[in-house]
Amino acid sequence: MTIRITASRHTAFYCPLICTMAAGFLEKHGLDFTYNTLVPGETAAGRIRENKTDIMQTAPSTNWAKMDKGETGFPLHFALINQRDGFFLVSRSAHSKTFHWQDLEGKTLLADHGSQPLAMLRYAVRYNHADWQKINVLNAGSVEAMTEAFLTGTGDFLHVQAPSPELHIAVSVGESMPPNAFSSLCASREFIAGESFRPFFTAFAEAKEWVRQASAEEIAAQESSYFPGISGTALTAAIAQYKRIGAWDGPAEIPRDLYEQSLNVFESTGSIKTRHSYDEVCA
Repeated sequence: MTIRITASRHTAFYCPLICTMAAGFLEKHGLDFTYNTLVPGETAAGRIRENKTDIMQTAPSTNWAKMDKGETGFPLHFALINQRDGFFLVSRSAHSKTFHWQDLEGKTLLADHGSQPLAMLRYAVRYNHADWQKINVLNAGSVEAMTEAFLTGTGDFLHVQAPSPELHIAVSVGESMPPNAFSSLCASREFIAGESFRPFFTAFAEAKEWVRQASAEEIAAQESSYFPGISGTALTAAIAQYKRIGAWDGPAEIPRDLYEQSLNVFESTGSIKTRHSYDEVCA
């Protein structure tokens, strides 16, 4: 039986999902798989509706803005990958003093303008008593374009997932705010009701627990083939950063309190009009 898996982004931030495949947990439960990433112009919900994938890595928040407009028929989110925002603020040089969020005021920040990363960043700024209006926030486009702009001299801070060891981390966004239902797995109601769902969920839950217990070095060794061109040192460092902030703590299910905290984030930034109920969005 083959499970088609799609990720919205391919990074070490999603180690519980990657190790479900790379560390043999799907095979253990009698499942084969294919794996790819979302292509520009596609959406998670659209890919599932068009029967192009079975499992999609995304976030509960991806439903909300469209639900505000009255759209229905979205896939159900059934498992939590990360309970922390996975972005970091990178500075041009190692901070000689403890970073304070007010250090951003009057500075230029190259920020990821994806819906959820930007909402979480704005919330973290406010949560830590800094003024968003006093920060020069730039949108340089893709992650690659942002990083290139920063490395060639644009901006004082860069907002990215697990930066390379050569870059200086000023602060973890996720560690600077409450845990929430950040990234998840979703599937159609039909798939969740089918015979493949339970073995897949069990495999994912076992992989997530293994990732929580294993060392960064062990995890990197298992999934190195999924990151060609990335050195073992860089991959291990990224995994260690996520383990340090507790990104993968908690159960495989999506806790209601963390779902509500994600709603708090989007509501506080004006990104949603309605607090859509857990049972509308999650299985």
